[in-house]
Parts: sequence; structure tokens; C-alpha cells
Amino acid sequence: MRRYSITYFFGQSFRGLWRNGVMTLASVLVLMSCLIVMGSFAALVLNINFNLDSLDMLNKIVLTVDTDLSENETIELGEKIKTFQNVSEVIYTSKRQALEEMKELYSQNEETQNLLDDYDEFNHPFPAQFTVSYVNNEELQTLLFRLNELEGITDVSCYADIAATIENIKGTISFIFGWFMLILFVVSIFVIINTIKLAVFSRRQEISVMRYVGATGWFITLPFVLEGTLIGLFSSGIAFLIQWYLYNRVAGGIIGNTGGILQIIPFWDMGLNVGLAFLCVGVLTGIIGSSISLGKYLKA
Repeated sequence: MRRYSITYFFGQSFRGLWRNGVMTLASVLVLMSCLIVMGSFAALVLNINFNLDSLDMLNKIVLTVDTDLSENETIELGEKIKTFQNVSEVIYTSKRQALEEMKELYSQNEETQNLLDDYDEFNHPFPAQFTVSYVNNEELQTLLFRLNELEGITDVSCYADIAATIENIKGTISFIFGWFMLILFVVSIFVIINTIKLAVFSRRQEISVMRYVGATGWFITLPFVLEGTLIGLFSSGIAFLIQWYLYNRVAGGIIGNTGGILQIIPFWDMGLNVGLAFLCVGVLTGIIGSSISLGKYLKA
């Protein structure tokens, strides 16, 4: 058996895939769908986390400063806020900084990048702000009461309820994602098992002869395991390309419809991880499916 090279095993694998073309196509489509669903849910969760971080919505309170306050009064107000219990950090954003931040945000979209060109640091609608970070959610209401009582603060915005709602949505998405993945993973393995079984059945006499002449288990098994692996490779490659296309289309639509307010992670910032995950899941599924289907044919 040593005269056979790796090309022989790949040749046998490709012939098996071609011989059972319908089941091969079904295996690729099901596994590809599983990977796309996995990638879509993962991208959704990553983008939710990214926007929460960029908007500082978790454990943050935004205080709008009265425009009549002088610079010294504003500084004194900030120092007073730092002494409050449950406050971990106070960040001051001046009117000039607020304008610059908004210009930077709007510049990321072609439709809004010139929207604030007519404003300067002395003439714009964005007030100075304090961003207060807190530690303990249980003492949040007490802190909010004290902040609302401060003179020189015109508005107190707390995103705790919004953040909690988004966290619940993330949990629901993760739960649905997990069940979808489990169901599609099992279905993918089942379809691959039947694909390999057809290939084994069509070559059952050849397998019997090989066993009689002393062929080893790995020699008989390897072509079929390679079939499952190739199905995984084809599925992961096609799924990656479709995921790339769909992600960019959806991301472009979201950015265009929200005026750049929502930030979308560029696909290639996570593309390598997505590709590796698709490859690992695809190949692993193919190997598991083909190994299970060969069990009874390798028994003595």
C-alpha cells in the first residue's frame, strides 16, 4: 500500500463527492447556512458591544452644564462632583471639545461631513458636559438625586435603563444564537453522515476486497474523512465570501440611514477571526460526520 501517494486519496475523495453530487451539494448548503448564521449573530453582538463602549453608555451619567457658568465656576462644580459617594471618575468636556467630537462623528459619513462647517467654538449648540462614572448600581438613585440638586446643571442623563435593556437584548440574541448553532450543527453533521454513507455504500464491495487483502483501517478511512474535510473547506470558504458581502451591504445601509451615529466595525477588523472560526467549525463538522458514518464498516 505504500505506493499510494496523497494524490490518490484526494482523487478518491473528489470522485466520491462527484458521484454523490446531490448529497454533497446539500451538505455544503446546510453547513454554509450554519456558518453564516453563526457569523451574523457574532457580528451583531460585537457591534452592540462596540457601540456601547464608544457611546460610554455603561455606568455613565452625562451632566449638561449651564451656559451662564464661568470657567472657574465650572471647574469648582467638577471638583464638588468628585467628592460625591459612588463617583469613580469625572470627565469634563468643554464646549470647544464637544463641537470637535461632533464634527469628527459626522465626518465619517459623506452626507453629514459638512453639516457643522458653519459653526465655530464660540457659536454652536453643543453645551459643556461632565461625564460621571459610578461604581455601585444599587446606590445610583441616591447619586442621581444629589446631581439633580446641583446648581449649574441643566440636565442629568442616565443611560442605565437603556444599557440594561440592551444587555437583555444581547442575552436574548446570544441564547437564540446558541440554539440556532446547536440545531444547525446537528443537522449539518446528519447530512454529511448521509453523504459519506452513500459514498461508502457505493464502494462497499471495494472496501470488502481491500480488507481481505490486508488494507489498514486508515487506508480505507482516509478518502472518506477527506471527503468530509473538503465539504467543510468548501462550505467555510463560500460562507466567508457571502458573509463579507452581506456584512458590507448591511453596514452601508445602517450607516447611511443613521447619519453615522451608529458605528459599525469594519469587516476586516474581525475578518481573520471570522475566517478562522468558519474554517475550524467547517472542517471539524466534516471530520465528525465522516468518522461517525464509517463506524460499522471498520468493525472486524
